[in-house]
Amino acid sequence: MPDFPYDRLRRWPDVEAENLQAHDATDLLLVERALALGIPGEEIAIIGDEYGAITLALTDAGRTGVRVHQDLATGRRALLRNAEELGLSGFASHELDRSLLDGARLVLLQLPKALAELEEIADAVARWAAPDAVLVAGGRVKHMTLAQNDVLARSFAEVQPQRAERKSRLIVASAPLPAPAAAPLPVSTVHGGLTVVAHGGAFAGSRIDIGTRVLLDALAGAAPELRRSTATGAPESRDASLSAPISGVLDGAPTVIDLGCGTGVLAVSYALAHPGVRVIATDRSASAVASARATVEANGLADRITITHDDAGSALADASADVVLLNPPFHLGASIHTGAATRMFEAAARMLRPGGELWTVYNSSLGYRAELSRLIGETEQVLRTPKFTVARSVRR
Repeated sequence: MPDFPYDRLRRWPDVEAENLQAHDATDLLLVERALALGIPGEEIAIIGDEYGAITLALTDAGRTGVRVHQDLATGRRALLRNAEELGLSGFASHELDRSLLDGARLVLLQLPKALAELEEIADAVARWAAPDAVLVAGGRVKHMTLAQNDVLARSFAEVQPQRAERKSRLIVASAPLPAPAAAPLPVSTVHGGLTVVAHGGAFAGSRIDIGTRVLLDALAGAAPELRRSTATGAPESRDASLSAPISGVLDGAPTVIDLGCGTGVLAVSYALAHPGVRVIATDRSASAVASARATVEANGLADRITITHDDAGSALADASADVVLLNPPFHLGASIHTGAATRMFEAAARMLRPGGELWTVYNSSLGYRAELSRLIGETEQVLRTPKFTVARSVRR
């Protein structure tokens, strides 16, 4: 049988660049192992197939009926686009739930970066897959740690790392252990008057990351106090700011979008401080969206905040927002790349009405101000700490 045309796969609609590929050696190792085991497609589940390389290579080899879960909306769109381009079908997409894993005897996994996400996945496999299920997890050697073996050992009696090949390595986990009555995730943490709930793949978990804290401080009008505290070496932000009223030019904005919402901290904080506004929170990560929905529920705001799983808010109407709140990522998978932030700046420009405002926080070393001015409009620095900058951009 001819080799699968991996080089025809694209990352679209995700960022595309010369140093960003739609497949890697780990995908090939996972496909080779699956084909060698000879398990039929309807008994195979795939988790973390970024752009469809594993799923489509298996369906091309006749393993139809495979089930796949992809966390990112961009990955789901890329899989469908690549399948159409190659004329392939025979797979079904699922969330990370019983329908994905019920009866699965082989689970193929591209190892996630976060140990909490791996723990949630391993527990799900042990909980819902067949009693004799085997989990074959793979990753690039430079990103793998012994802690991943320890996490897998909580859900499987046997965990066997394989020899490295092509700078990738597989880990075979078998003999699923009885799942505990309660799943280990999601977890929740109370921060002052705010409860944050997080599934395993959500950035920062149930903590509030420093960048978000700085943006909340700026929105709450705490900038002068914050500058004094950082100058003396005190912490850059405080939980007290989370319950402080957000004041100033943002008061009364009828539609606010939390773009790349993560666990929903910005959306919930804004809604709590502004009872009269409509808040929409959107993220491309299914884990983040599930976390944000749980955070919204935990804070009693389900009737006031809409959560969507989307690629950079692409389903939201043009010129529909008065304010966009943004704490953009600076990683694409394991690669440091500013393209993800640029896409979100462009999305904000599309969604904001003329005169609308983008409030964004970013690592000060990245120097996004010129790009924000070009893509959005007049941009001013609202707050700068040794690590982060908060900028306000007015849509031209």
